[in-house]
Amino acid sequence: MGVATFSYQPFPALELSVPRTSILRAGYPENPHTIGEHIRKRRMDLGLLQREAANKIGVQKDSIYNWERGVQPELRFMPKIIDFLGYVPFGCQDDILGKLAYYKLISGLSYKELGAKVGIHYEQLQAWLTGRTKPNKKSFCRLKEFLQTAP
Repeated sequence: MGVATFSYQPFPALELSVPRTSILRAGYPENPHTIGEHIRKRRMDLGLLQREAANKIGVQKDSIYNWERGVQPELRFMPKIIDFLGYVPFGCQDDILGKLAYYKLISGLSYKELGAKVGIHYEQLQAWLTGRTKPNKKSFCRLKEFLQTAP
């Protein structure tokens, strides 16, 4: 629990400060770990109902309800969720494939859509990003070049 102070100045030369404990609402995720917890925290910080948050993201109220209870959002909603949060709720790995996976996630792209942007068949990208195979040197350079020029 955090501590807030309340200041009252009935006279300009006199200041009265009384510590006041801030009470967290039930279900408030202080240290969110999942996408749903991040959404719930932001929604509660803004004082929004689930339906109001849903309107801002462009989804149904049931989606917010499900996400806050652990259901993973579809990739296509990630850009709008990130806009709603005001930050990206997960980190980016340092290696090329980690950066590509990060780009795919924050852009809300399917493997097919990513493949079209990179110019590599989506099944090949999927094999690389799931760890089934690794790109050869030429493909690795192509991915690196793409990530350097990606929006």
